[in-house]
Amino acid sequence: MNEEISRILTQTKRIALVGASAKPDRPSYGVMRFLLEQGYDVTPVNPGLAGQEILGRRVVGTLEEAAPLEMVDLFRNSAEVGAPVAEAIRLGAQSIWMQLGVVNEEAAAAARAAGLAVVMDRCPAIEIPRLGIGPV
Repeated sequence: MNEEISRILTQTKRIALVGASAKPDRPSYGVMRFLLEQGYDVTPVNPGLAGQEILGRRVVGTLEEAAPLEMVDLFRNSAEVGAPVAEAIRLGAQSIWMQLGVVNEEAAAAARAAGLAVVMDRCPAIEIPRLGIGPV
């Protein structure tokens, strides 16, 4: 799994972060800040905040507005990731990343069947330093 995670994180440049929050105390805000600091091109996705800015990046309401997609990073309840995973598949994403505590085997299986790499129950802000991956 370490090899796959390392490959995803070193080959990815564009990340759509679903469930982005404008609140600095929220995990999605901290992870987005970390990813931007590492050089990733992060687009926050949150229909309730569309048109606003988080960390200088314009928030979009849908994954389609965040396209072209490489990685879709999901800060959503496990039961709610099926729809964004299906949309990511339709839009040609290369990988799905489900954050800590987010596990949906059915959505993961659908993504893998469509050729996407899948990581569940992990955080890139933890994995990048753990694996010694430098800025992109």
